[in-house]
Amino acid sequence: MKVRSSRSIPFDTEQPVLVRGTNWIGDVIMTLPAISAIRKSLPRSRITVLAKPWVAELYRISPDVDAVMEYESPGQHDGIAGMCRLAGQLHGEGFAMAILLQNAMEAAIIAWLARIPLRMGYNSDGRGILLTHSVQRTKEIRTVHQIHYYLEMLKSLGFQPAGDKPRLQTGEAFRNISRNILNRYHVTPEDTLVGMAPGATFGPAKMWFPRRFAAVGDRLCDAFAARVMLFGSKGDRERAEAVQQYARHPFINLAGTTSLQEAIALIGTCRLFITNDSGLMHLAGALGIPLVAVFGSTNPVTTSPVGEDSIIIHRDVACSPCLKKVCPTDFRCMDLISADDVYDAAEQLLLKR
Repeated sequence: MKVRSSRSIPFDTEQPVLVRGTNWIGDVIMTLPAISAIRKSLPRSRITVLAKPWVAELYRISPDVDAVMEYESPGQHDGIAGMCRLAGQLHGEGFAMAILLQNAMEAAIIAWLARIPLRMGYNSDGRGILLTHSVQRTKEIRTVHQIHYYLEMLKSLGFQPAGDKPRLQTGEAFRNISRNILNRYHVTPEDTLVGMAPGATFGPAKMWFPRRFAAVGDRLCDAFAARVMLFGSKGDRERAEAVQQYARHPFINLAGTTSLQEAIALIGTCRLFITNDSGLMHLAGALGIPLVAVFGSTNPVTTSPVGEDSIIIHRDVACSPCLKKVCPTDFRCMDLISADDVYDAAEQLLLKR
């Protein structure tokens, strides 16, 4: 891809580097290999990620990140005054370069206001004029998996590849968190834990039916004596409650009750994760949890999970992937995926381990 640049990138520098992170859990996971490439190419630099508070924990457990600054909007960084306040804070850190993984114009404006000498990223949203190193975002690059979308940008800028697997580093603190929560529900280490994420932030076109999640969960309880945990945000709580209403067995409904740190800890204890295309899908994959991912309106070519033990269930109907939030027709892409389809994939993964 073409790069418009005004100067060379000093890869031998020890000066601090700012990375503007992405805003959503799944997007963060898919940028982690790019951050590994930044670390490999700038081994002596201190790498700080600017991130929204609700995803900051993911960057904190990346072994390639030295520090995280929170972009508090909503909060103290709201509006033009807040943006200028943030830019002043960034300027005070003395960053030599800013690598913008987020595509928005706002990211470029903040880096420019912070007077960071080198500013690089895709030329999306017409922001190329504010960048010292502007990478052309071609039609072709938008069709590849999101992990490679970010890696190709860095490759164009001269960064060294460091693989395409996300790296997360959890330890004893996370094991203690999960142990404390599971004890409340009388879950033992011998139990077969199955996580389910029946919601999705993007919209209902990404969500398989609660009744079918329930049917799969019940069969896993019958066949494997599984304990099923339901995950999601506060916005997913109603969806999770619907799954429980259809189920014969009692599930552990954690939707809307856990922090991101707690969700990371608990998902890491699962033997299997069953999910729509969602941020938690990507998180489970990055943690190495075997998973079954149900895809409807979205494209598994560009946003498939990153785990090696992942089974994607998607029906190749004429209107999918439509990338719409709400299905305008008969929702056939999801309706054609039966509970048997998902259960068979789940059984295959559980018997494999």
